[in-house]
Amino acid sequence: MGANSSSISELPENEYLKKLSGAEPISENDPFWNQLLSFSFTTPTNSTELKLLEEATISVCKSLVEKNPRTGNLGSLIKVFLSRTKELKISAECQNHLFIWQAHNALFIICCLLKVFISRMSEEELQLHFTYEEKTPGSYGTECEDLIEELLCCLIQLIVEIPLLDITYSISLEAVTALVVFLSCQLFHKEILRESLIHKYLMHGRCLPYTSRLVKTLLYNFIRQERSPPPGTHVFQQQTDGGGLLYGIASGVATGLRTVFTLGGVGSKPTPQLEQCSPLAHQSLLLLLVLANLTDAPDTPNPYRQAIMSFKNTQDSSAFSSSNPHAFQINFNSLYTALCEQQRSDQATLLLYMLLHQNGNVRTYVLARTDIENLVLPILEILYHVEERNSHHVYMALIILLILTEDDGFNRSIHEVILKNITWYAERVLTEISLGSLLILVVIRTIQYNMTRTRDKYLHTNCLAALANMSAQFRSLHQYAAQRIISCEIIVLFLLKAQDLNVIEEVIRMMLEIINSCLTNSLHHNPNLVYALLYKRDLFEQFRTHPSFQDIMQNIDLVISFFSSRLEQAGAELSVERVLEIIKQGAVALPKDRLRKFPELKFKYVEEEQPEEFFIPYVWSLVYNSAVALYWNPQDIQLFTMDSG
Repeated sequence: MGANSSSISELPENEYLKKLSGAEPISENDPFWNQLLSFSFTTPTNSTELKLLEEATISVCKSLVEKNPRTGNLGSLIKVFLSRTKELKISAECQNHLFIWQAHNALFIICCLLKVFISRMSEEELQLHFTYEEKTPGSYGTECEDLIEELLCCLIQLIVEIPLLDITYSISLEAVTALVVFLSCQLFHKEILRESLIHKYLMHGRCLPYTSRLVKTLLYNFIRQERSPPPGTHVFQQQTDGGGLLYGIASGVATGLRTVFTLGGVGSKPTPQLEQCSPLAHQSLLLLLVLANLTDAPDTPNPYRQAIMSFKNTQDSSAFSSSNPHAFQINFNSLYTALCEQQRSDQATLLLYMLLHQNGNVRTYVLARTDIENLVLPILEILYHVEERNSHHVYMALIILLILTEDDGFNRSIHEVILKNITWYAERVLTEISLGSLLILVVIRTIQYNMTRTRDKYLHTNCLAALANMSAQFRSLHQYAAQRIISCEIIVLFLLKAQDLNVIEEVIRMMLEIINSCLTNSLHHNPNLVYALLYKRDLFEQFRTHPSFQDIMQNIDLVISFFSSRLEQAGAELSVERVLEIIKQGAVALPKDRLRKFPELKFKYVEEEQPEEFFIPYVWSLVYNSAVALYWNPQDIQLFTMDSG
């Protein structure tokens, strides 16, 4: 590399890289490092260029792996980087572009080398390469044995302590990327890693005290969505005092303008606009998800998950629990806004799921919001476009709804929020509808899609559970929502003749229980549901004699008979308005004690045993597909298959 701009094709023949990976040891004080780190380089902008960069790095790495046991040059490079980071905070305050630029370039080279090392050797071999010094072949330097820990700790300090400015954006992003790379060993194992060297360093020792600050910083990076500064922000020319060497930063690696791209495989296609706008926010969220899903150590629970489970609102003045040393405070209003705005991506939906499921403070805050539609509408849109989403994203969206519907206050309030013109709902023009009715429509649509296409029991079970949780609080159902609740029975009945009877009976039973729950608890609030029930009453004839449905049909039969009788008494040729008026009058007249009471329908989401078997491959598939400017050879990936998800 060196002082001149380099292109990817030239890297294997670059004199500075050849010297770094060559047979000659280079001391930490050698002027060579200034020359090596004074490069500008056009950042790869697509997967083809990133693949070329990977291949170029591999050729350098092969030589370095062979020579490093004798030269210790990898360790020297890392020590050069470590020595420069000690002055980074002052450099940022003093606007020392040159110093930050070279530190960034050092980290970029380390990151590229590490990515190849980790993909091609065991952790034990990697650790050995960090211990080699300029001595006889294979000898170890005692002071360097914790160089990995020192580098990890330095990266964390860089993320949490260096102020985020235009001139530090690139190195902050590179530090986050380097931690993702350090943890990427999981990609090359089929089984879930439960005891990893890198995990041990991050969960113990010098890194541990930074846990809460790292989680907080990564969350704030996600919240702030800071855009990558324009290339012109970094361009400068500075002449050194001694050598007269001209340093110029061109756009590219030096500016940290990394471009995201889709490589296919697991996960949804990422939204490039979001990641290009704020690569630091995007990469920080991926790192946060990776850290939160590390498995517990045999003697220690995952401290990053503990931090995520326990942080509080900045408005909360209550004392922290002494049982959790990793608790901290964050602005919940800002967090809520970011979560609402970013739900188009798998990773933001996964973060929302984790916070609602694991952090009681966040869950309580979200359920108390008076603008809950800002969060629920993006989730409904994910479910509505189920055909375009991967199954994991749909599951997360659905489980979020299930967790929210466990709260009766939520189930009441969503029927009070009136929405205008839902443009993405294409089946029917919805000029005005409550959030609750829209939620019902989208969930029923998801059930019908699942029953006719994917037939995934897990999916329809969770859909039905969410509807069941809401059913006792159904209020003023939109006529279309009421029709769809009843017509869902029609679709299911059609399928009854051709498919697995046990699954279909289970769905019908649950739908009948949901209708029954609404009639028992809020009949007078839902004339449109009674209207739809009467309109399709012939459908329910065959359920009366079916042994699986007889008990639950008693109330539905009673309601149909009661209101049919009142309509007959009113005469023929009744208008829709007149029918609804008779239903409203009848709802007041129907004695409540005539309806048989059933146990309340309440379902609670419980994470399955060994959730890491689902979440760790899912998180790493998101990293593989959408991490900013990181490429791994798909043939090397062991954790998941390229067509899963």
